[in-house]
Amino acid sequence: MFGEFLNIIFKSIKLDKSLYSDNKNFGEASIYFAGLIMILDGMAGAVAANTIMQTAIAMSGLTAILTWFVWAILIYVIGVKLFPEKNTKVPFKKVLTGVGFAHAPGLLRFFAITPDLMIPIIFLTQFWIFAALILSTKQILSLKSNLKSFGIVFLSFLTIAFLSISFVMSRMNALPINNI
Repeated sequence: MFGEFLNIIFKSIKLDKSLYSDNKNFGEASIYFAGLIMILDGMAGAVAANTIMQTAIAMSGLTAILTWFVWAILIYVIGVKLFPEKNTKVPFKKVLTGVGFAHAPGLLRFFAITPDLMIPIIFLTQFWIFAALILSTKQILSLKSNLKSFGIVFLSFLTIAFLSISFVMSRMNALPINNI
């Protein structure tokens, strides 16, 4: 079981498309593997951030789970419901699992142990995760075009960014809304 988990991580890091196209990787334990990858990804991000500021590692793991669901919901809605291709028939669980697997490159953030390494490793792993998300979206949704896969992931990213900025600004009472 642990060997299967490590195999999923290594295939994701290598951007191996067979990870997402082979149904044996989406068995009973796959959703748990994906969830564990997401928790570890969140913790790795907190460890990297702790090189310059204190970050709650447990809270980062929980936030990663929320982020996982948001990414998967957006990719599912945009790719399966709004802009499907003829043969795009995929259950939400498979999209959720694929999004979790695609975050495996984020585990490399555990190596950002000095402030000098933190920013380059975070940027590198974030682009790597983005590439893995594009690959997983293309394979899982059976898309013909890399551009369409990129568009679905990018639109999901923009939505998450907008929601995140709106949430932070609302907490700071900085939204440009006229309170009359």
